[in-house]
Amino acid sequence: MGERGTILMSRKERESLVVMERVVRGEMKLVDASRVLSISYRQCGRRWARYKEKGAAGLVHGLRGQASNRKMPEEVRAAVTGLYRSRYEGFGPVLFAEKLLDEHQIKIDHETVRRLLIKDGAWHPAKKRKKRHRAWRERRAHFGEMVQMDGSHHRWFEDRGKKCCLMVMIDDATGIRMSRLAEEETTEAAMSLLWMWIERYGVPKSLYTDKKNVYVPSEKDQREARLEGRSACTQFGRSCKKLGIRIVRAHSPQAKGRVERSNAVYQDRLVKELRLKGIREIGAANDLLSGGFDRQLNRRFSVQAREKADHHRPADEYDLDGIFSIEQERTLSPNWTLSFENHLYQITTGSTNYSPASRKVLIRRYLNGRLHFFYRGQEVDFKEFTEPKKLQCKHLRRKDLPLGINKPSPPAPDHPWRKYPAVVPL
Repeated sequence: MGERGTILMSRKERESLVVMERVVRGEMKLVDASRVLSISYRQCGRRWARYKEKGAAGLVHGLRGQASNRKMPEEVRAAVTGLYRSRYEGFGPVLFAEKLLDEHQIKIDHETVRRLLIKDGAWHPAKKRKKRHRAWRERRAHFGEMVQMDGSHHRWFEDRGKKCCLMVMIDDATGIRMSRLAEEETTEAAMSLLWMWIERYGVPKSLYTDKKNVYVPSEKDQREARLEGRSACTQFGRSCKKLGIRIVRAHSPQAKGRVERSNAVYQDRLVKELRLKGIREIGAANDLLSGGFDRQLNRRFSVQAREKADHHRPADEYDLDGIFSIEQERTLSPNWTLSFENHLYQITTGSTNYSPASRKVLIRRYLNGRLHFFYRGQEVDFKEFTEPKKLQCKHLRRKDLPLGINKPSPPAPDHPWRKYPAVVPL
């Protein structure tokens, strides 16, 4: 039933050969053969016809040894590898496939890109590390029910700029995120990002943060507050309390794994996007984030919440300028002056005929840097003035003293102290 020689067959083709030989010997019928091979009777009949015509070679796939009809053209393969080495060096296969489609209109599956880069030697798969098993926590059901917040310190500009911090907020139910670059993970940076979130989505129900003293008071501050009989609270915590936002503390990075994994996504995609656009300043990077980069990540990674109800509350009734500020108290002197940050201020609305009835003044520094003074619950006007500088004579010589200051001189010969008899020791 065919020419003699060596035939390469797969496992399934070998099984078909054994079954067809049993049909030839009369051990089973063709309908039984179709059931054994788990194919239709018509398909089994076609195989039987090829077997009778060509023998074992008729059971081998007809395209064996030929190029696939879906094989990538060599010019496209060369263009892809050339783009990767010239512009997208270090990009992962998934991100590189997205850039090929968005920037160069080349549609290739990321798995095909991965195999192509590995074959070309431009991509080396990372070894998977063994991870400690942790209990899985289900997503919250509603959008705005809990939002995770964290700061990621990284060289976002690589060698083009200094190291800074990316503040990230991500909704636990949907994965919708928002980010902003700052020099450090400070109270002002956290307030600015939460303010942006509130303006776009509303006031969330709770925030999931770590134990940094930006968000929650340290153990030392809590211990001192208990001894003084008061409650400890950070500036950021005070703002959240006024907005009715409950802060939930995470006891490990894995507990807030959603925002930690989001940081890894930013460290991969944002760094490369900043490199492609040549951005090296925080202001330009924030324009990129708010101009569409975060929206692209939300379209790519966000999911639908299990429940349709939105737990965000409107912020129309809140004075966000006053809430997102740094508050401190100072004692007012009887002459209506106070000292703040090594500067002396005069309350101009007070009377010079009587001392202040309440000695405490609340000072708020808004995020734009402006100061606002509040006395007895009402905002008051103030002015800054400087004290006259004291003359520093400690290191001056006599000849350098200004006119009008008497220089010390030796007493006259007829001075009274010269008339006292000398004390003669016995």
